[in-house]
Amino acid sequence: MASITVRNLPDEIHRALHRQAAKKGVSAEAEALAILVCALRPEGGVKLGSLLAQIGRAFGGEDFHVEREKLPAKPQASE
Repeated sequence: MASITVRNLPDEIHRALHRQAAKKGVSAEAEALAILVCALRPEGGVKLGSLLAQIGRAFGGEDFHVEREKLPAKPQASE
């Protein structure tokens, strides 16, 4: 994974980043990454579930709801 260095960051932005990170209980680096990802994430990206639902509707299917088991899964028996 790539990394970057930000030079000449204004002091007030540096302080604001640290304050915001502290409020969320994360590092300043993690907060900066979250801000960058949010700002630069491609708009209109299609998620797999949405795409599959759209394909199903195109072929005459309807949206469906799946009831999930509420019980925890049983561990697989070891051999």
